[in-house]
Amino acid sequence: MQWFYEELTYKTRSQTAHLITDFLTENLPWIKTIDLGLLNVFLQHTSASLSINENCDPDVRDDLVMSLDRIVPENMAYKHKDEGADDMPAHVKSSLLGVSLNIPIRNGALNLGRWQGIYLCEHRSMPHVRKIVCTANGVVGL
Repeated sequence: MQWFYEELTYKTRSQTAHLITDFLTENLPWIKTIDLGLLNVFLQHTSASLSINENCDPDVRDDLVMSLDRIVPENMAYKHKDEGADDMPAHVKSSLLGVSLNIPIRNGALNLGRWQGIYLCEHRSMPHVRKIVCTANGVVGL
């Protein structure tokens, strides 16, 4: 068993769901060396989140953002407003979706379903630079 670790940065646009599956595999070349393992992807932020969802139709991203906006609207009477009207709703959305994913690795590739992709969901209105911590443990050279 070997351990692998990498810290990545990803520049987001305004509030949207960024499909980052290819970004991760391109920036984590050691995934190709793992025969059997597990990748943990952890986002070091409280106003963005990670999700696995359908990666085929780009409308899914827009619908996800629209649905989260409806569930967690900006116009509620939030007490926390220090960083703007979009900040507290972003914290709630992050708590709903979460900031960590575990993805199996098999034969040097992420073992996602046929239509699954990894999303970094930016919940703030302005672009941000997000830090992603990636840790994997796996068997190399089975």
